[in-house]
Amino acid sequence: MAHASLLADILVAKYADHQPLYRQSEIAARDRVRLDLASMGRWVGQCETLLAPLVEALRRYAMAAGKLHADDTPIPVVAPGNKQTKTGRLWVYVRDDRRAGAKEPAAVWFAYSPNRQGVHPQHHLAGFKGALQADAYAGFNELFADGTIREAACMAHARRKFYDIHVRTLSETTQRALHYIGELYGIEANIRGKPAGDPAPSLQLRRPHHLAPARHRLPGRAQVVGDEVQQFRRTAVALVGHCYPVQLALQPARVGAVDTAVDSIITFLKFAHKFSI
Repeated sequence: MAHASLLADILVAKYADHQPLYRQSEIAARDRVRLDLASMGRWVGQCETLLAPLVEALRRYAMAAGKLHADDTPIPVVAPGNKQTKTGRLWVYVRDDRRAGAKEPAAVWFAYSPNRQGVHPQHHLAGFKGALQADAYAGFNELFADGTIREAACMAHARRKFYDIHVRTLSETTQRALHYIGELYGIEANIRGKPAGDPAPSLQLRRPHHLAPARHRLPGRAQVVGDEVQQFRRTAVALVGHCYPVQLALQPARVGAVDTAVDSIITFLKFAHKFSI
């Protein structure tokens, strides 16, 4: 029978250090300890069953927040029988209001799905009420239909599209768009860490008004961009179309203009995966 310390070591190495079981077995063999892969796989499965109530408690805690950050990333999954991998999706849901001065602990809940169909986040977020800060993935749209979940857009995604056009075709218009968003980032930095109900940082009241010029003037200025006119117009119109969710991200300090909480986790997962294969 495996000791609890051995089981803990295997689980931490697998999920935190991204060491697959076969590699752990080889490491143990250097110390003349034989760890059978079939037994290790069985232990992991049994431990996951025992830990299921804790995972469910973590999910409930994350979903009880008034705001969630959400994203997904592709992950390779071993396809049984053919010794090859297929692409699955790992969904990441983060509760973290520390930048708004909250004292509650941050938490992250992961969910796996075999594909990226919108039905998966719709199932994961069943029962959640509040603001969902994510990218413009169409699979989230159904969640916003009845108003129970409100979309909070991320300005970083809008900026990225304007920046790509700016790099390809330098113009005053793209520079102005980046300038607008850059000033929003500066305002966000000034109120970061302050409670959502704190009236002191009056700058937060400027954020929706600061966005207004970009809403009304950017689409109309698309004619000066040259060959990139259509792409710029689509991007600007999309930003205006997301005006309500962007303003939701801008008005209360609890919902930031940029969704960075989940991006750092996704980046770590991608980096760690390079060392796990």
